[in-house]
Amino acid sequence: MKAYRLIAAALIFSFFLAGATHAQSNPAAVASLALYKGSDREQRLIQGAKQEGALTVYTSLTVQDTINLGNAFEKKYGIKPKFWRASSEGVLQRIVSEARAGHFDFDVVESNGPELEALHREQVLQKAWSPYDADLVPQAIMPHGEWVGTRLNMFVQIYNTKLIKKEDLPKTYQDLLDPKWKGKIGIEAGDVDWFGTVVKDMGEEKGLKFFRDLVAADGVSVRKGHTLLAGLTASGEVPFSLAVYNHNADQLKAKGAPVDWGVIQPAIVRANGAGISKKPAHPNTAVLFYDFMLSDAQAILAKNEYLTASRKTSSGILDKLQLKFVDPVTVLDQSAKWEKLFTEIFTEHQTH
Repeated sequence: MKAYRLIAAALIFSFFLAGATHAQSNPAAVASLALYKGSDREQRLIQGAKQEGALTVYTSLTVQDTINLGNAFEKKYGIKPKFWRASSEGVLQRIVSEARAGHFDFDVVESNGPELEALHREQVLQKAWSPYDADLVPQAIMPHGEWVGTRLNMFVQIYNTKLIKKEDLPKTYQDLLDPKWKGKIGIEAGDVDWFGTVVKDMGEEKGLKFFRDLVAADGVSVRKGHTLLAGLTASGEVPFSLAVYNHNADQLKAKGAPVDWGVIQPAIVRANGAGISKKPAHPNTAVLFYDFMLSDAQAILAKNEYLTASRKTSSGILDKLQLKFVDPVTVLDQSAKWEKLFTEIFTEHQTH
């Protein structure tokens, strides 16, 4: 995760901002809205949102996800969200660039956990409370309260069912050193947080030795993008992938692709989530959307094969597995170390 590098790049990165600058809210007033716990919270927010009539969300969700969520929010509240979509790194860079130029053009941000944690450190997010917090798994609640987990990305091993039998799946990482896996394994180019978490769980010395041995023995194909990597597994070009998101595999499987997935335990899970701008142009609508992401949106995400942070829409998969959550604070603090090791082990020795 290149959060700090991206923040540095943002200092010299600029955007042409057309039109009038948004009228930004008083931070104290925003905090009062975001932390209000009265029983009339939703009613008050709806009244304010009707006067604002707009919402801007920066997100790394897929286009289809933004359509689904936007349509549902508009149907319920009569306000059509405007989504600006990019990679999680792109979302981070744009917000930091705009904030340092004095612009807070986003009302809500929805993205990966480490990037949201970086935005917390940049002091651009508003601490918030929601009546739906109680429905969430504990790991979705951040101590500082400036962003909250909405969906859980579980890293799984996806395989092509025409090329690999279920009974042949590895039960441990060491099983992958068997010569039968030579030339069959792929990994996503940005999975530094997964890599670092697995290595630390193994014990750093042992974990680093394993991955070096794996690359030396089998070769590992490095590809950019979990969706691409899952698709290459479905096509048979990369028969077995070390880490894609569970929803990547489930969505392909639902469409009839010859893929399935398994997990070498503990399953590595990363909370992705949402946060409210400290100076939103549409504060009532921003807080209303924040609550929406923890309530109605949870069922919408679950329908599209996501693991949700809410226990009310959880599929129960998490209860059946040993879990290890990625710590976004550690990812930020040790990003340079793990990026360097990942590059040395995988990228500099990649095979296609």
